[in-house]
Amino acid sequence: MAPKEGIGAMPFHLVYGGEAVIPVEVGVESDRIQHYNEDNAKRRFLELDLVDEARAKAAVRLMAYRQRMKQSYNRRVIPRSFQVGNLVWKKVKPVGDITKMEAPWAGPFTVVEKLRSGAYYLQDEDGR
Repeated sequence: MAPKEGIGAMPFHLVYGGEAVIPVEVGVESDRIQHYNEDNAKRRFLELDLVDEARAKAAVRLMAYRQRMKQSYNRRVIPRSFQVGNLVWKKVKPVGDITKMEAPWAGPFTVVEKLRSGAYYLQDEDGR
C-alpha cells in the first residue's frame, strides 16, 4: 500500500507503530512469518519509540500540504468589496427542482451594513 499524498506514512503505521500483517500472511507462511525471531520484538520496541516522531513528521507535512492548497485556492480568488448603498445580486444555491433556465441569482439587493468579517447585511426592494 502506497503512502497517502502529503502525509508520507501509512495510517496503520501512524496509529499502531508498525506494518500491518494481513490474515492471508498469517495462514500462509510468508517471509515475514518465516524469518521472525526475538530480535524482531526488540526492534519493534525501538520502532514504537519512534512512532511519536513519525506522527509529528506526518502532521508537519500535512500542514505544509494544506498551506499549499490554501495558497493555490487564494491565488484564484478575486477580492471584491461593496459600500453601503451599492446594489448587488445574491447567488442562489440550487435546492430541489430548479431547472437550467432559472437564474442562479436573486436581487437586486441594497447593501445596508458592512461587517468587519467581510459579510454584508442586504435589503431587498420591499425593505426585508
